[in-house]
Amino acid sequence: MIGISKLYLGQVEPSDALRYGRRSSVLPSHLLQFSADKKPVVVWNITARCNLTCSHCYAAVGQAGSVSELDTREAMAVLDDLAAFQCPVVLFSGGEPLMRPDLPELIAHAVGRGLRAVVSSNGTLLDGPMARRLKDAGTTYVGISVDGRPEVHDRFRGMKGAFSRTLDGIHACQSVGLKVGLRHTITADTAGDIPAIFDLLEAESIPRVCFYHLVPTGRGADLQACDLGHDDTRRIVDLIIDRTADLARRGLQKEVLTVDNHSDGPYLYLRLVREGNLERAQRVLELLRMNGGNSSGQGISSIGWDGSVYPDQFWRTQCLGTIRERSFSAIWSDSSIELLGELRNKKKHVTGRCRACRFLDVCGGNFRARAEAATGSRWGVDPACYLSDEEITA
Repeated sequence: MIGISKLYLGQVEPSDALRYGRRSSVLPSHLLQFSADKKPVVVWNITARCNLTCSHCYAAVGQAGSVSELDTREAMAVLDDLAAFQCPVVLFSGGEPLMRPDLPELIAHAVGRGLRAVVSSNGTLLDGPMARRLKDAGTTYVGISVDGRPEVHDRFRGMKGAFSRTLDGIHACQSVGLKVGLRHTITADTAGDIPAIFDLLEAESIPRVCFYHLVPTGRGADLQACDLGHDDTRRIVDLIIDRTADLARRGLQKEVLTVDNHSDGPYLYLRLVREGNLERAQRVLELLRMNGGNSSGQGISSIGWDGSVYPDQFWRTQCLGTIRERSFSAIWSDSSIELLGELRNKKKHVTGRCRACRFLDVCGGNFRARAEAATGSRWGVDPACYLSDEEITA
């Protein structure tokens, strides 16, 4: 997760994180990415049910769901364990988490145990009463997916009228004072609508947007062949930076982030250098080193609807264990799990151009799920890295 607005516009300084000792238990949410202890943020796919059939869905879920979902009692026990393990945030995802009737109850239980609770939703099931229930339960943020203009969004989501219903969901959150932001997945089909996403951000007074680079797993694997090339990706990241700067120049305070391609951090640093803003560039580089890039198996984790534990939400070929056999904290702390050991000492295992990359401590080797999908090896080179050989060895 690269905070474009924080880093490029100088809204965060290294001292901001150092003031809290970089401890995830006390860092404000906007500084959590700079923690030193990397206590895991847990993405919990609490259900396999979804009312849409999105083209990029990494979990490849649908209407049928799964009979193996954890029940409410099991879910409460998971939350107790996550709280005791001092996980800073639990992100309730799916499928569509609102298809699980006990979602507000689970959120209230999480918050009552000291966890920060956020929700990732397609927004189509969010009405006023549900938004109020989420707010009253203690939800701090709802991220709602929007892929572009109505026709693009509806096609990508597999439902006519989905955009209109999603916009209603955004309005429902706003009406009860529940912080809401946009989530946009960048693909060859949706990249042309990024300006429309910025327009929507402004028109609807939405404070935050996350742009997700495609990770081609689940149904998203079918999009890989038509995914964007490196030159296109660079132009898109420049567009995101330019539009973010434009908002700031006009006095509009928006938080803009990119997610799932850690090349964006070094690229932003190199852009600041090219622009002659060397002092800012050095501070950004320090912050990026605090961030550490990809944090699969360290600062990010995932639990599936059946209790399976994964290094991150996309890497569903690598199951580390199941909470039906032992707790999440026991699995996450198990030094005998080979993959976890490798992910926590990546410099020994990266291959190819990553080995000589001067930004390895900034990017963390990028996404292993994407590398595995492309090369067949979990330590292959992530093909989404768009930095040139000259840039990474200069």
